[in-house]
Formats: sequence, C-alpha cells, structure tokens
Amino acid sequence: MQTEFSKEQNLLRDIVSRALRDKSPVTAVRESMATNRGYDPVVWQELCGDAGLAGVHLPEVHGGAGGGAAELGIVAEEMGRTLFCGPWFASAVMAGTALIEAADEEDRGALLPGVADGSTIATLVLDDLNDPAGVGGSISSAADGKLSGTAAMVLDAHVADLLLVVASGAGGLGLHAVESGASGLTIEPLQVVDSTRKLSRVALADVPGRCVGEVSGDALNRIWDRICSALAHEIIGGAQHLFETTVNYTKERFQFGRPIGSFQALKHRCADLLLEIEIARALTHHSARCLDAGAGEPWAASMAKAAAADACMSAARAGIQLRGGIGFTWENDTHLWFKRAKGSEVLFGTPAIHRERMMTMLEGAA
Repeated sequence: MQTEFSKEQNLLRDIVSRALRDKSPVTAVRESMATNRGYDPVVWQELCGDAGLAGVHLPEVHGGAGGGAAELGIVAEEMGRTLFCGPWFASAVMAGTALIEAADEEDRGALLPGVADGSTIATLVLDDLNDPAGVGGSISSAADGKLSGTAAMVLDAHVADLLLVVASGAGGLGLHAVESGASGLTIEPLQVVDSTRKLSRVALADVPGRCVGEVSGDALNRIWDRICSALAHEIIGGAQHLFETTVNYTKERFQFGRPIGSFQALKHRCADLLLEIEIARALTHHSARCLDAGAGEPWAASMAKAAAADACMSAARAGIQLRGGIGFTWENDTHLWFKRAKGSEVLFGTPAIHRERMMTMLEGAA
C-alpha cells in the first residue's frame, strides 16, 4: 500500500493550492457566503471546467481525470484550507461518488460527464446524515416511480440541477434522478451556523423520478466511507489553516515586551495541537489509501472522520482563545473556519457516532 504521495500527487496539490489561493481568498469567501447562491459561477466554471477539480476522481471514460480517493482528498484538503464556497463537495464528492458506486453503466455515461466538467451541479439527497443504516426510512418510491418523503438537510440543493435521491421501494433502496423544478419538489433554504456551506430542507410529494441504479447495503457503506474520507481531508485542511494562522499570530502579538508565543504555556499548547493535527492527518491520508487499495481496515474512514473533526475543533477553539479579544469578532476571519469546523464536526456523523461505528465493525471482525 502506498505510504507517501507520488510526484504527480504533489504536483496536483501545488496546482490546486495556487488556483484556490487565487480564486478563493477570504474576501471572495465573505462575498460568496453573503449571497443566496453561495458561490461565484465564473469561479466555479474556471475550477471545474478549466482546471477539472470536479472530475479528479471520476473515470476518464466519463470525462474525469481517473484519480482515486487520494487525489480527491488532496483537492478537498486544499479547499478546506481556503474555505472554498461552492457546490463542489455536494456535486463532485457526494453525487459523483453515488453515481460511481450505485448507478447503472448507461446512466453513469449520461450523468457523470456533466458532473465532471461542472456544467451539471448535482447533489445527493439522503434522509439520514448520521448513519448509513438509517438511510431510506423517510423517503419512499412508489411503483410508478414517484418519490415521497423529506430530507431534513441537503447540501446545495437550492442550486442543484440534478438531485440524486436514495429512496426505499419494494425492491430495496434505489438511486433516483430528479430534475430541479420537478412537480411536487420543495426546497427550503435553512438558516445555519456556517454560511459558507448552504443547506436546505428537501420535501418530495409524488415527485417524478427516474431510477438510475440499485443501492445495496455494501454500496451505501462504500459511498459513506468515500464521502467521510473526503470530508476528513477537508476538515484537516481547515485545521492546518487555523493552526498556522494562530501560531503566526502568537509571534506577532506582543505582551510584556515580548511575543506571546514565547511564553512556555502557549508553546506547550501549540505543540500539543500540532501533534493532534498530525495524527489526524496521518489517519485521514491512510483512509484514502485504504479505499484506493481496496484493502486495509474497513473502519479507516470512520476513524479518520472522528479524529479530524476533534483535531479541527481543538484548532478552532485555540484560534479563538489565543487571539483574545479579537478572536470572536466578525472582522477577524477566525470565526469563519470555526463555524465550518463546527458544521463539519456533525455532518455525516459526530465523532461519537463514528467511533461507535468503528467499534461495531471491530466486534463484527472479531
């Protein structure tokens, strides 16, 4: 199993990092989060259509770059570092992964190219974002293909051209394609803590849908693991940004005639924080390598999601506290990463839920 990034993967990271520093500075983040859309369509097309960031993990035959979970994680990590505002996670990661794992080959060929080049914004509609075992309990598919039910939280549904709905039917779970504006479809934007990631409540009342594939229990777990691994990478990117900017602040803030970072208590705290982030980063990168190899610990993605969320929240709290009086002000940018960290901590399961999932897998293996 690969233990280090290849030359090509490091080059990808450099390219993505430069592109996002240019296209997603914090000023652009603040502008995008204040709009109802939540992203800049011009930047979206430049990053997806020109740079190919939405298709980095999708098969070449369907318009992607043919990468895997590691390449997807590299992009996610850099997006977390810059707090990119856009439907990339919903469309490329969630919907793209669902199509790869569960859609029929014909429907993959029809739907994936649009996702890969960013011309189609898609999202995955799950009625449970805590546990794959609970998916399908609130959305059902009738014999005529019409969908009914409610999903309490859906990422970027308000801008999606295509909604991929996982619903239960007579034959089990199915993946259904629903066009935006379909009859009976209601999308209600939610007021959430993290304005950089737009969430909506989606209600379906006899909405016409087209089944594009069956979702087995194994497929749903693979989808869940790949999404959680990518999310862990994004979280680690945010944690690294918080850590670096906080350390830099302690070097610039003077008290009693010396930088506050020179005080032993703050040195110890920063050292502990660095260790926690590095352990979580190693687990996160390991989860992607396990997914790409099709081997290794089956609980690696849950372990990574739990460790990354905890480490990022530690970095976020330290970032607020070590900045003292300005740390919690609107003008200081730290709160933007703090809110993303808090939202990502509970998205697709809290650390406690993932540790319970990991222990269940361990017990099953034993």
